[in-house]
Amino acid sequence: MKKKEWVYREILTAFLASKRTEFTQLALSQQLGISLSTVNNALCPLARMGAIETKRMGFALTDWKKLLACWASERELQKDVIYSTRCDMEVSKIEKIMPSGTVYTAYSGYKFLFSDVPADYGEVYAYADNEVAKKIEEMHPYAKGSANLFVLKKDGMMNAEKWVAPLPQLYVDLWNLPQWYAKEFVLALERRFE
Repeated sequence: MKKKEWVYREILTAFLASKRTEFTQLALSQQLGISLSTVNNALCPLARMGAIETKRMGFALTDWKKLLACWASERELQKDVIYSTRCDMEVSKIEKIMPSGTVYTAYSGYKFLFSDVPADYGEVYAYADNEVAKKIEEMHPYAKGSANLFVLKKDGMMNAEKWVAPLPQLYVDLWNLPQWYAKEFVLALERRFE
């Protein structure tokens, strides 16, 4: 995941958690451990489209939905896949036996966060660092066929709750999936945002 996406996730997570709208580039830079120029470059398109308003000592989030749509359209989820395989078992069983440190996203993330699913699904998407990814690969060796387990590279700035990716991350990941039922999950998540 690109570092500018860390900026988008941090802003959106803060807004959705506590309706925070005021930020400074310096604070984001320090909090995320990235350069000030990376933060500024991430904010430029947001200012042009009116998602943020720049101020003397920082910026204000003015349209969080535009920011979310911008991130979703830029997200390239497939580039973060570090391992995928076919598991001949139900997705609920795959989810139950994943190692500690797995951070669920997409369908599984929605299921664990809301104890509900708007449609049946057939794939498990999860973030993992290198150590956890290796355990997953040992548990689920590569098998031919249409993959139904996807491991995504977890960045060091992802703060997960209940082993689930942050809500904005969940949304953009779902938005980028090709399965027809991904739309059902996106619409359900949008209703929950309201």
